[in-house]
Amino acid sequence: MVYLWRQKKNINQTTTKQMSNISSSAFSDTKAHYALLDGLRGVAALIVIWYHVFEGFAFAGGGNIETLNHGYLAVDFFFMLSGFVIGYAYDDRWGKNLTMKDFFKRRLIRLHPMAVMGAVLGTITFCIQGCVQWDGTHVALSMVMLSLLCTLFFIPAVPGTGYEVRGNGEMFPLNGPCWSLFFEYIGNLLYALFIRRLTNKALGVLTLLLGVASASFAIFDVSGYGNMGVGWTLDGVNFAGGLLRMLFPFSMGMLLSRNFKPFRVKGAFWICTAVLIALFAVPYIEGAEPICTNGLYEACCVIIIFPILVWLGASGETTDKNSTRVCKFLGDISYPVYIIHYPFMYLFYAWLIEKQLFTLGETWLVALCVYVWNVLLAYLCLKLYDEPVRKYLAKRFLRKKQ
Repeated sequence: MVYLWRQKKNINQTTTKQMSNISSSAFSDTKAHYALLDGLRGVAALIVIWYHVFEGFAFAGGGNIETLNHGYLAVDFFFMLSGFVIGYAYDDRWGKNLTMKDFFKRRLIRLHPMAVMGAVLGTITFCIQGCVQWDGTHVALSMVMLSLLCTLFFIPAVPGTGYEVRGNGEMFPLNGPCWSLFFEYIGNLLYALFIRRLTNKALGVLTLLLGVASASFAIFDVSGYGNMGVGWTLDGVNFAGGLLRMLFPFSMGMLLSRNFKPFRVKGAFWICTAVLIALFAVPYIEGAEPICTNGLYEACCVIIIFPILVWLGASGETTDKNSTRVCKFLGDISYPVYIIHYPFMYLFYAWLIEKQLFTLGETWLVALCVYVWNVLLAYLCLKLYDEPVRKYLAKRFLRKKQ
């Protein structure tokens, strides 16, 4: 994921009450869930924070990201997990106890409270930063408030307009990662209106076509970035690229959920975790002729390796209380930490630029504090804000029997 420049079988039989507290992006509150997928989502979210730390060094120094170079692919992994769990949670409920209105209410209740928190934190940190764009231009408070309003209602900013307050082209300049939630909402909409109605065969054909299109986009470097880190802005082919970037893994996840048959895997969580870290840590692969070598690598990750990891994660089991707790904690914080961490990265980047610091060796203590702060704040937001708000909204707006 790039914001400032070129550049989620163990079916635990939990109670309904336990399910309502799980921070999965798509699980129903009446079904058992895949605990290891929760854990893997959390692992990917924590990796994203470190990726953004190193993105800060590259941004401040005007260079390239040297560590966890492919961390932005975590977003594609999130989309695939989302498709898998949404298909699992809702596919068999349409026409029985679930209407389209109920589905959209559930998705908004699940996702939007923390999106609101992220937007508010983004506004606060932007004001702390001095209400200035990256080039030093002062931004009127009215434009900041307009940007906040647009973020709350997920209206993306057009590059160069007054409410695109940071001046680097982000869809949501107060909280960059909202771009992926924007496409997640589009995926949910398309699922409810269209994709859920497809037969298994038709979904397979659609996924194949999207896979070909996604691979072509990456291999032939349509964006010109040399990577798949698109979707964070409305500039150029980013909207089309971001839409494609969401649609393939989302559809693949649904296809996997419809055809999933578990097989016994020991240590699936640790295997998948190690593979994810290794994939994200691969440096940028040079070579653009006749194809973009880095794009080929990314296409292989998203189209081949990620589906295998989702299948392995869904097949694995938590074998003891400790591993169950770890996966639950990681699942709990995965969405909160992803959606609220970036406002503080903006402050970190501004500090790096001011102090002219470009390496982890020079800033490791501050970087570690930023990392720990984001994890701690995400957990506090989850427990003190997100869960109580979602509980209230569910009680207020959801039918008791679904």
